[in-house]
Amino acid sequence: PHCALRGEKPSDLRALRADAERSVRAILEAAEQVFAQDAGASMEQVAEAAGLTRITVHRRFANRQALLEALAVSAKQQLIDAIKEARPDAAPALVALHRVTANVLRVKNTWRFTLSHANAHTPAAAALWDEINTHTVDLMNRAQREGLLAPHADLEWTRQVYYALLSEAINRPGAEQDPAAQDPDAL
Repeated sequence: PHCALRGEKPSDLRALRADAERSVRAILEAAEQVFAQDAGASMEQVAEAAGLTRITVHRRFANRQALLEALAVSAKQQLIDAIKEARPDAAPALVALHRVTANVLRVKNTWRFTLSHANAHTPAAAALWDEINTHTVDLMNRAQREGLLAPHADLEWTRQVYYALLSEAINRPGAEQDPAAQDPDAL
């Protein structure tokens, strides 16, 4: 009914939504690259890199902070998707840990700036981070039950060390110059 009042067809609205989603995706991807080069880059520089007008970027994100918050949420959601895609409950803990690690490294490699900077700690980003931690500790619990980790290992400490190892693997010196060294399975 709402569409008929404005003379728009439902398919027109779906096309507009799809176009808006593509714009948002292009803006986020461009912002990641631009901010990785210059953390103080402007919204105009992001728009240029995305191949969009500054007005389009501002239509999607009111200001730079809103864009940084969206980057944080998007990257963390992609981490969750990567963890779920690995189907950690469908394999022994060692296999699941390998799959999760490889998938997470792929995401971390794509979103280096966003995931290595404390950009935005919104309630949405914090909730996603809590979900990531829960998935990780659940997998660590399984690893412990299956004998991969010592029975009395502190799983919170183990989680922190695991995260540190992921960061070190992806950010080690010279890694960007050697594409073969970026293979998540090798890492």
